[in-house]
Amino acid sequence: MTTHDYSTLQIESTLPKPWEDEHSFSEVLYDWMGRAPWFAVSGAAHLLAFFVLAAIPWDAFQREEPPVLIATMLEDKQDLIDDVELVEPEPVPVESEPVEDLDDPVLTESVDEVSDETDTAFAPIIGDDSSLFEQEAAGNNDVIGMGGGGGPTGNPGGGRGGTRGRGGPKMEESLGDALDWLKHHQSPDGYWDSDGFSDQCGGVGGSICEDPGYAQHDVGVTALALLTFIAADNTTNHGVYQDQVKRGIKWLRSMQDPDTGLVGEKSSKEFLYNHAIATLALCEAYYDSASPLLRITSQKAVNYIQMARNPYGAWRYDQPPVGDSDTSVTGWMVFALKAAEDAKLDVDQGAFEGAMAWLNEVTDTASGRVGYNEYGNLSSRIIGINDHYPAEKGEAMTAVGLLCRVFMGESDLREYPILKKHGDLMMRSLPEWDADGFGNDMYYWYYGTYAMFQLGGKYWKQWESALKSTLLENQRQDGDARGSWDPSGPWGFSGGRVYSTAMMALCIEVYFRYPNITGAR
Repeated sequence: MTTHDYSTLQIESTLPKPWEDEHSFSEVLYDWMGRAPWFAVSGAAHLLAFFVLAAIPWDAFQREEPPVLIATMLEDKQDLIDDVELVEPEPVPVESEPVEDLDDPVLTESVDEVSDETDTAFAPIIGDDSSLFEQEAAGNNDVIGMGGGGGPTGNPGGGRGGTRGRGGPKMEESLGDALDWLKHHQSPDGYWDSDGFSDQCGGVGGSICEDPGYAQHDVGVTALALLTFIAADNTTNHGVYQDQVKRGIKWLRSMQDPDTGLVGEKSSKEFLYNHAIATLALCEAYYDSASPLLRITSQKAVNYIQMARNPYGAWRYDQPPVGDSDTSVTGWMVFALKAAEDAKLDVDQGAFEGAMAWLNEVTDTASGRVGYNEYGNLSSRIIGINDHYPAEKGEAMTAVGLLCRVFMGESDLREYPILKKHGDLMMRSLPEWDADGFGNDMYYWYYGTYAMFQLGGKYWKQWESALKSTLLENQRQDGDARGSWDPSGPWGFSGGRVYSTAMMALCIEVYFRYPNITGAR
C-alpha cells in the first residue's frame, strides 16, 4: 500500500502546474507564424488532390442498370417458375448407359456444335485432343480407311462416297435394291433380327422372306447392315438412310455393357465376331458424326478388343484370352482397330504388331496360303449344323491375310511379293454361284473382293468380272425377297438372309468404300 501511494505521488509531481501552461498572446502569435509555411504546403497538397480526383470520370465505374428484359424477368421470376411444366424424368436402365432419343443433337451434331460443358464432362476419356475429330485430306492415299481416297468427287483410288457408278448402272441398281430390302426389314427397335426379320415383311405378292439365322448374331448382322448404309454415305446426320443409321447405332449403344465395353452378350463362342463387327460399325459412325457420346461407346468397344488379345499375339474366341489365335477373328479385329485409328481413338499399336506376327506364323510363303489356326491349313467351312463340306473351294483365310497386310502397311507389291502370291492363289477360286449352294462362300467373296481391289491389275479385272455375274444373276427379284440374296453356302445358315444381303451389298460398295493404296491399276 505504501508503494502504491508513493508511485501516485511521484506521477502527480511530474505534471505541469496550471500556471506553467499559460502563454502570452505574443508568444502564441510568434509560434503560429513559425508554423505558417507548413500549413501553406499542406493546403497546396490538398488543393492538388482535389483537382486530380475531380478529373476522374467516376461515371465509368458506375454499375449499369440491367436491361429491361432481364429486370422484368427478375421481377416476375416467380411467375416464370409457376409457368414451367414439370416433366417426370424417365428411369435410366441400370444395365446400360443412357441412350439418347433419335433426334438427340449429340448424335446428329458435329463436335463444333457441342457445348463446352459436354466436352469438359468427357475430358477424362477424350484426353487432350480438343478437336476430337479430324477429317483426312481428300486424295490422301497414304492411309487406308474411311474417306482416305476421295470424297464426293472421288479419284481413281475410290474412297467413301467417291466414284459412284464405277461398277456400272446394273451394279448401282443392285445396290439400291439391296439397301431398300435392308431398310424395310429393320425392326422398330432399330436392330436387324437375324432369326425374326421376316416379321417386317410387307407380304409383297403374298410372299414372306425365308432363311432365318441364329438369334445370337443380332449384334453382328445389325452391324453388317449398318456398314452397308454408312459405306453409301449415310450417317447419323445426313443421307437418304439417315434414320436407319441413327436407329441402328442407338440400338448397338444400348447393347453395350457400360463397365466392360462388350457389345452384346457371351451367348455363343463366336461372340467376339459380333463384338468386332459392332466396333467397326460404331467407329465408322463416330468418324462421320464426331459425337462425344459415340466416342465414349466406340472407345470402350476398342478397349474390350485390346483386352481380348493374347499378349504379343492375336485373337480367337475368349476374353480373357487363353493363348489361342485364328486368322478369321483376327481379321475382323484388325479392321475394327484400323477404323478406330482413322477416327482418332486410342489404339495400341502393339495390336497390329501382334496381328502381323500371327499372319507371318501361319502363312505358307511358297504357296501363299494363309492358315486358319495353324501354318497353311484350311478353315472349317460348315454347311449345316452337323454336316461338313469335305474340301474348301475358296481361299477365305488367304483373302483375310492379304487385306490385313495391306491395311497394316504392307502395300508395296515390289517390296512384299507375298501379296501377289496370295492373289495368284485366289485367282484359282473366283466367285461362282454353285447350284447346290455349298460353294457360295460369301464370307470369302467379301474379303476376296476387297483384297483383289487392292491388288488391282489382272487380279481385280478377273475377280470383278466373276463377281458381277455372280451377284447380278442371283439377286432375288421376286416378292418380298426382292433385293436380297439367298444365304446359301458356309455360314449362311448361321447369319441368315440379313447376313448374306449385307455381305453382298458390301461387295458392290468396294468401288467407293476404301481407297486403293497399292498403286496397282
